[in-house]
Amino acid sequence: MAATGFVVYILAGFSIAILSAFYIDSQQNFSHGNDAFNPSLKLSSNFTILQYPFQSESKIWPKLKFSWRIVLASVIGFLGSAFGTVGGVGGGGIFVPMLTLIIGFDTKSAAAISKCMIMGASASSVLYNLRVAHPCRDVPIIDYDLALLFQPMLMLGITIGVALSVVFPYWLITVLTIILFWGTSTRSFYKGIEMWKAETSLKKEMRMQQESRVNSLNFPVIIDAEYEVLAPRVEKTSMQILRFNLRLRRLLVLILVWACFLALQIIKNGVHVCSIWYWVIFCLQFPVASGVFGYESVNLYRESKRRRSVGDMESVCEAMIDWTPIQLVVCALLGILGGTVGGLLGSGGGFILGPLLLELGVIPQVASATATFVMLFSASLSVIEFYFLNRFPIPYAMYFMMVSSMAGFWGQFFVRKLVAFLKRASIIVFILSFVIFASALTMGVIGIESSIQMIKNQEFMGFLGFCNNQR
Repeated sequence: MAATGFVVYILAGFSIAILSAFYIDSQQNFSHGNDAFNPSLKLSSNFTILQYPFQSESKIWPKLKFSWRIVLASVIGFLGSAFGTVGGVGGGGIFVPMLTLIIGFDTKSAAAISKCMIMGASASSVLYNLRVAHPCRDVPIIDYDLALLFQPMLMLGITIGVALSVVFPYWLITVLTIILFWGTSTRSFYKGIEMWKAETSLKKEMRMQQESRVNSLNFPVIIDAEYEVLAPRVEKTSMQILRFNLRLRRLLVLILVWACFLALQIIKNGVHVCSIWYWVIFCLQFPVASGVFGYESVNLYRESKRRRSVGDMESVCEAMIDWTPIQLVVCALLGILGGTVGGLLGSGGGFILGPLLLELGVIPQVASATATFVMLFSASLSVIEFYFLNRFPIPYAMYFMMVSSMAGFWGQFFVRKLVAFLKRASIIVFILSFVIFASALTMGVIGIESSIQMIKNQEFMGFLGFCNNQR
């Protein structure tokens, strides 16, 4: 399983970075003595960039008025949302720098508005995808099995990432971002190249068959992850496809998990930080996530085992693998990792989920639809929590949600038309790789610049105290 190698790469890179942070922390504690144990006194405004959501930082909410800044931000937000939802990665890595550098928001508010944009784009994309038929099988375009597998771990990871964002130094978050985004964008790019070559070979073979008149049947050809020529099927109306794509029982389970996490977050925000009840509520998220993940994992494992026993080689859900306990554990770790990064950076966690679904053998159309569907739950959870905490200005949030919603719909519309016209699903993979690379570039440049400034100012570069740096 290729995802296992990716996990090794991520764990190795993250371990080296975190061990380096411990070393720097110990050196600064030794050099500065007791003063180093109160690092919050030495922080400047530069430190809080992307240290979301609990670092001390004054709110900066510019007035919403027509200017070149709002026009430029709208164009970037539209393109970021369009490409981000098509690739299934959201686009939070583009939105946060755009809102801070162009509009002038403080980092907390920018990350909160970024979540609003991801939610708007994801909602419109899901509504569009529900009216789209699966390209090669008589199953929903959204894979509910994979959604149930990853959604609870992704949401658990987001809560962990939010907590770690208080503790991790800014330079460490920058390094982790570069490691993760470089790995996912590179792997997705090579995956796209492989798919492009396979599609080219298939198209040549089809052309030769048509020229030699071997294939006399006028069957429509749909390119999927397996690149097979498929038989025609009965066309359905948009409403028939919508009803078929909706699986109400599984959807209710996902909503129930979402509601449980939302209730725990609201309750946790109402208790004293680091009190006994705070940690009890925080720890309750683990059995909720583990229970849903474990139930879905058992179902996938049993179904995969049953099919192997009877010689049925058809894939379980969309994944082209035989589910084993090790592979399920790897998926759990990557789901938590994706959510953690989303909590650290204010993104939706799709930077892990989108590439991971492709690694599992999910065709790009389904990977995009499923990742966007899962991101809708994680982003909406954050938006509701931020609303109660008054973390973003309503006019700006509504405006950029409108922009991203339109972008999400039209992005899906044009790209899927392009994929159908060119018969190249690899286009979606290249878009995913491009969005991740652009996010790595913008956040990496800003992060490196701010970290250099911190070094020049001799600011504290070690770990912060969790309980002393809340809100």
